[in-house]
Amino acid sequence: MLLALGLGFSARALARRWRARGANVLGTTQNLARAREEDGVARLAFGAATELRALEGTLEKTTHVLVSIPPDEASAAAGDVVLARLADALAAAHHILWLGYLSTTGVYGDRGGDRLGGWVDETSARRPGNPRSLRRAAAEDAWLALWRDRGVPVHVFRLSGIYGPGRSAIDQLRAGTAKRIDKPGQIFSRIHVEDIAAVLEASIARPRPGAIYNVADDRPAPAHEVVAHAAKLLGVPAPPLEPYDPEKLSPMAREFYAETRRVKNERIKEELGVVLQYPDYKAGLAAILDEAREQR
Repeated sequence: MLLALGLGFSARALARRWRARGANVLGTTQNLARAREEDGVARLAFGAATELRALEGTLEKTTHVLVSIPPDEASAAAGDVVLARLADALAAAHHILWLGYLSTTGVYGDRGGDRLGGWVDETSARRPGNPRSLRRAAAEDAWLALWRDRGVPVHVFRLSGIYGPGRSAIDQLRAGTAKRIDKPGQIFSRIHVEDIAAVLEASIARPRPGAIYNVADDRPAPAHEVVAHAAKLLGVPAPPLEPYDPEKLSPMAREFYAETRRVKNERIKEELGVVLQYPDYKAGLAAILDEAREQR
């Protein structure tokens, strides 16, 4: 059985694949009263103050665990509520074959001035440049310590900018929220949600506890280029380029535009044998548009 601690966008993509094979999947939510079952995935409540008995009982029959709950300032254990509340139970569950922790390439920080062109791989030093990325780096360390010290089969996946159906430049254009910010030199990597699920499945098939994987496509690009291409696919005018002005951006957007980096993905290909279904944003956006048209 797969236990998804946090059933977000990426976790649901993996859950759908498991369900399609007839395998059991259980997900967690902070507020069970407001949650609804999706794709046949039942839910359990889990958070900083929830009762743990049912979840600990579930761990007794769980073989695979995916952790997608981000760390926060309030929790102990590097800000990670899962570690703070379930580390002992996970360490005692010796039948668990694989545990995946979803982190972020944000732990590498800004590489805009690097002589290597901003490229990072899994051996690159982490240089987190904002509080969220600092918490992620601390959580990575704590999860890997759980592997080294207590034998939990932890695998860390550093995800680039995630997009997919319902969460793409195409959806932003249709909603009227897309913007094109002109910050010269700002480039980042991204990954389609289905390719995230494929990487996770490949790791499950070839587990290597303690491994760290960058999860990114082959073509880093500026965000405004992606929006312009999405507009071309839709046959609508692209939003005008706006000069970069951090004072006009949300705190999350300021964090995004403050950093640039290009993420290497050779390890998922060479070690896990992954062939990306969407090797660049053009392939990914075209598929999203085709799927949306089929659903009409």
